Amino acid sequence: MSNSRRHFIKQSGLAGMGLAGAWISSYAATPEDLDRIKEATAFAPAQSFNMSGYAAPKLETVRIGFVGIGNRGFDAVTRMNKIEGVEIKGLCDLRPERVKLANDLVKASGHTPALYHSDPEAWKTMCARKDIDLIYILTPWALHTPIALFSMNHDKHVCVEVPAGKTLQELWSLVETSERTHRHCMMVENCCYDFFELTTLNMARQGFFGEIVHCEGSYIHPLTELLFAKDRFYQMWELNEIVSRKGNLYPTHGLGPLCQVLNINRGDKMDYLVSVSSNDFTLGDEAKQLAAKDDFYKSYAGRSFNGNMNTSTIRTNKGKTIMVQFDISSPRPYSRIQLVSGTKGAALKYPEPARIATGHEWLSEEAVKTLQEKYTPEIVKKIGEAAKQVGGHGGMDFIMDWRTIDCLRNGLPLDQDVYDAALWSSVSPLSVWSVANRSNSITVPDFTRGAWKKNAPVDISMSKGGTTGVK
Repeated sequence: MSNSRRHFIKQSGLAGMGLAGAWISSYAATPEDLDRIKEATAFAPAQSFNMSGYAAPKLETVRIGFVGIGNRGFDAVTRMNKIEGVEIKGLCDLRPERVKLANDLVKASGHTPALYHSDPEAWKTMCARKDIDLIYILTPWALHTPIALFSMNHDKHVCVEVPAGKTLQELWSLVETSERTHRHCMMVENCCYDFFELTTLNMARQGFFGEIVHCEGSYIHPLTELLFAKDRFYQMWELNEIVSRKGNLYPTHGLGPLCQVLNINRGDKMDYLVSVSSNDFTLGDEAKQLAAKDDFYKSYAGRSFNGNMNTSTIRTNKGKTIMVQFDISSPRPYSRIQLVSGTKGAALKYPEPARIATGHEWLSEEAVKTLQEKYTPEIVKKIGEAAKQVGGHGGMDFIMDWRTIDCLRNGLPLDQDVYDAALWSSVSPLSVWSVANRSNSITVPDFTRGAWKKNAPVDISMSKGGTTGVK
């Protein structure tokens, strides 16, 4: 190693810190940091254990503890309560009334969970228990990584809500811990299990689109009213996130399914990213208007909010491109875009109804319906109708949870591994850096450390497993 590189390591504080130390824990905002971040990638250690394709030992019964029983947390408890081979062993939330609500639900199904609440660190007691196999984390974002790390270090598999972490240091810590403990760390990106996304993945696997060239995804969802609602996000945590950073803060709903289609981390990898944000034209005004009526909002009046629209573009090692957008404050219809464009065809989900093309015009609705029926994957045929009955964003949430439990019970690899969790989440801090630095490009870290070249593509064909029942 050259003297200049030794000096770099020493000055950067990377020596002896492992890969987690090689990546910034906060958001760089100076041009000089670009070179420091890029050079840091040269010191990535060899992968200690490849979690891609890893199948943990079978669990006849998956014993689960839930941390966070707010909006999405209660829904997750409801779904798991409908899956056979599950035992709900623990329920944890700061608010005792939320714990009681979930406990009343699961008791009727024969579960007798221990209850944890009131103490901000009560989750540690639950996560350290030896009679729990899986911790399901549905807390505010800042707690995702700390709870996931603690749980894996106490021999638990982890399902963690999106994003898996907020900083690159957190994300590298998740990767290193999962590899060291051989415990799954799955970010529960539910949009990978929506019906059209599963169908387009199957179409891609069977070559319908030819060579895929470009994909587009987004999270466009007008949430202004909910962000400012006092009773929606506990202690206004999501609004506080929006005033703390500027960038693509929630990329994974649009990005995850596209990464599976493109075999990212499994035959291709992200190379670099550029990101640009508009100014905020709505949230600041909303804060001022609310503050004029209610003193509660005065602390937000005059704050600098994340811009209305962020657009991030990613180039892959094989020369493919991905565009991901984020806008939760403009008055426009919900969209995740979900565009897959290849050399032989294309598919576009939003605005619905979904469309498919094999030339310069979209096919007729009847032709699209025929293709969707032809390429409906086996997992949808097996569990799709039950999923619609249980619900969860139209059923995709239930498919995700059912599939995860079925894989754990049958000793199968999970569809999303820790590298996916880290990579998809990393778009957020990387976009923050790019926005702060006049949309300069920034290298996307390879969390697989080269294993992407040999990792097998995601297989949701149901060739194995599928033995778990629904109550």
